[in-house]
Amino acid sequence: MQPRPLHGIGVLDLTNVLSGPYCSYQLALLGAQVVKIELPGQGDLARRLGADPALNGQGIGASFLAQNAGKLSIELDLKGPDGRAAFEDLLRGADVLVENFRAGVMERLGYGWEQLRALNPRLVYCAISGFGSTGPMSEAPAYDQVIQGLSGMMSITGTAETAPLRVGFPVCDTLGGMAGAMAICAALADRARSGSGRFIDVSMLETSLSAMGWPVSNYLVCGVEPVPMGDQNATAAPSGSFTASDGPLNIAANQQRQFEALCHVIDRPDLAADQRFAEREARKANRELLNAEINGELAKQGVAHWERALNDVGVPTARIVSVPEALSLDQLAHRGFLTKLPYPDGSARMLTAVGNGIHMNGEPLVPLASPPLLGEHNAQLPSIAARWRAAA
Repeated sequence: MQPRPLHGIGVLDLTNVLSGPYCSYQLALLGAQVVKIELPGQGDLARRLGADPALNGQGIGASFLAQNAGKLSIELDLKGPDGRAAFEDLLRGADVLVENFRAGVMERLGYGWEQLRALNPRLVYCAISGFGSTGPMSEAPAYDQVIQGLSGMMSITGTAETAPLRVGFPVCDTLGGMAGAMAICAALADRARSGSGRFIDVSMLETSLSAMGWPVSNYLVCGVEPVPMGDQNATAAPSGSFTASDGPLNIAANQQRQFEALCHVIDRPDLAADQRFAEREARKANRELLNAEINGELAKQGVAHWERALNDVGVPTARIVSVPEALSLDQLAHRGFLTKLPYPDGSARMLTAVGNGIHMNGEPLVPLASPPLLGEHNAQLPSIAARWRAAA
């Protein structure tokens, strides 16, 4: 196996629950050595979160297992002199520090950017918070759902009757973590040229708005306020979910040629000639009528038939499946997206962990070691600190 791109990079991870752990998990998948600093006897709150109460009681809840494979765990109390001395020993040789405290917490601990830079001028420091480190909302508490609401995301999720709705997973936490990982990699590339570290200030609110793309740009550029459209694509028609004889499927005939091909496959060429549907804007204006006509034809065959027939003519089509069905797709098995690791409790059970969908030189980026028990690597602290300082 080839060394991964961040091999030799030491990361101090002060993060908790999701946005920060997801960020440092990406760095671990890219080859960094991530040392998770956890409060003695408590650790990351995610250790006690998840669908299995027994795992939560062991401090290896499913939420923790999902984001922390391949990391090391060291217990330190940053409010006590011994913990601070050990932390600073690690800090002097670290390449990266990631935290997702509320803005101002690190300063109150005595580890603001100026203090960190004085201890290690080469340090890349990434702070992920709900609103960023400056501004009138900077010190307000925020969870993923709060950001979903404040970003406008919930207002356009669902239908006119059901919105606002929360997206079905913590998308804002994930986006903040991904943005942090990307910025850290950029800062490390810059440091290779300049020799100096950087302070990265990630706002989950801003990264979420940035990722929303068209709903935001249609308003800013065109003055069109987005509205909830359920399972339909606001930019094109027919594009959304439809119903075959045995279940739902997504069809995205976003281009004129795709719409005409769809009409041919369902044996309704008349739809392409109908002035209500002949061009894009007319189709969008008459979306419900068009969808009813298409669903009437789709009901004559099953999902598998339409997947084959429509994909064969270049119309993106796929069944709509559950999470368990998605995880069992042959495509994921072929790509090596899932990997088996021993449970950290030493039992005979095997944990299934996810990668990040990235292959490098043909190899999938998946974790190579199990998530750590709380404080599992306490004894290694002096050797890690010495190795990092020697490499700095």
